[in-house]
Amino acid sequence: MTPSPNLETTNDNNVDQEEFDNPVIDPLDELPGEVEMSLFDHLEELRQRIFYMLIAIVLAIIACFIAVKPIVQILQVPAQGVKFIQLAPGEYFFVSLKVAGYSGLVVASPFVLYQIIQFVLPGLTRRERRLLGPVVLGSSVLFATGIIFAYTLLIPAALKFLISYGADVVEQLWSLEKYFEFVLVLLFSTGLAFQIPIIQLLLGALGIVSAEKMLSGWRYVIVGSVVLGAIITPSTDPLTQGLLAGAVLALYFTGIGLVKLIGK
Repeated sequence: MTPSPNLETTNDNNVDQEEFDNPVIDPLDELPGEVEMSLFDHLEELRQRIFYMLIAIVLAIIACFIAVKPIVQILQVPAQGVKFIQLAPGEYFFVSLKVAGYSGLVVASPFVLYQIIQFVLPGLTRRERRLLGPVVLGSSVLFATGIIFAYTLLIPAALKFLISYGADVVEQLWSLEKYFEFVLVLLFSTGLAFQIPIIQLLLGALGIVSAEKMLSGWRYVIVGSVVLGAIITPSTDPLTQGLLAGAVLALYFTGIGLVKLIGK
């Protein structure tokens, strides 16, 4: 006896309804080991991790302050031939605090990054977790590369221009505080600017922007890199701004290549 058409239609509808109610989920989009937490528990965990990060930063700053003299001497190397003067009582002390603060942030950054990852990790899918390793490693390497680039190329180029300009008119006696404001801002702003490929990789991996879309806006990127170079570099010489703008452009197109490489 053959089943009636009405019965077959009913069975097909049931199957379709079951597939709708239980859609096939990509294992990479699942939350492994998901543990439900209340809002209060999330806030409490956030408070603890912020507390740990602050403790680590304070300890790192104290350690850097104890060893601040060698750090100051290293940062003075690019300004060869320049004499530094203290224009106010305690100027070197406050410069030491500033240098120790910046250095402490760098020293404590791995621990701070670890705490941030541990807080957001439970809310990430398997696909998103696969990006953590490359993103963290790439971000750290690029930040260090940016600092080295600024220390070895940008700062010497800027100082050479500033020293040679008017060298036969004025004697080079520089304020210690002003010099270190110049150096520290340039170092860390360049390190942050070198994060461009990581941002592009994240946007591409999450499907927000494709490589073709990034490439289509190259005209705006050129203008933006020039503006960014003018903003980040404390000096006004075109050589320093051109070096940084060129580095930003190279990083941007490198990011496009990385996005293209992952098939986005």
